[in-house]
Amino acid sequence: MIVKIKNARLGFAELFTAKAVNDGTPTHSCVFIFEKGGANHKAIRSAMKDVAVTKWGAKGETILKNLMKKERVCLLDGNEMTDKEGNVYDGFKDNMAVRASNAKRPMVLDRDRTPLTQADGRPYSGSYVNGSIELWAQDNQYGQRINASLRGVQFYKEGDAFGGGIPVSEDEFDDLGEGADDDFDDEEDFDDIDDVA
Repeated sequence: MIVKIKNARLGFAELFTAKAVNDGTPTHSCVFIFEKGGANHKAIRSAMKDVAVTKWGAKGETILKNLMKKERVCLLDGNEMTDKEGNVYDGFKDNMAVRASNAKRPMVLDRDRTPLTQADGRPYSGSYVNGSIELWAQDNQYGQRINASLRGVQFYKEGDAFGGGIPVSEDEFDDLGEGADDDFDDEEDFDDIDDVA
């Protein structure tokens, strides 16, 4: 079942290059972070229920409750997303999140729906995005789960980058239009490294 996620914070983004975790199969992945009890949370909960009932029939809701208790679903409580020291990751506190992955590269689009590449520098972990995921029920030798396949991500707006990185902005540079370099005097505009060192 396809679910559209709107205006969520992006975390742990591996959108352009597949990455293996714990010697597993390399996948493209990310986490969408959103308000607990908000529209995204409700849409995913409803879709998980539909997927469970479709897969397991009358037992679906009971199985889903057990899977949620065992944390074997793609929907995560942000307060449980902690580092090795037990600190909740930036942006996750008191929020919900959904983890999605795919061996195939997802569609990555800008606000105007033009394709983005890694060189464009967005979306990045900490920015706000829209997303498309497909929920599906797993029932095999590895057990039962409700998973999310990552279909696509659309950059929505800037946000504080996670991990301390700050996205570059064109405002950091001067306009070098015609005549703008006239007051630039090569070596005199730089300190002597020997003097500073």
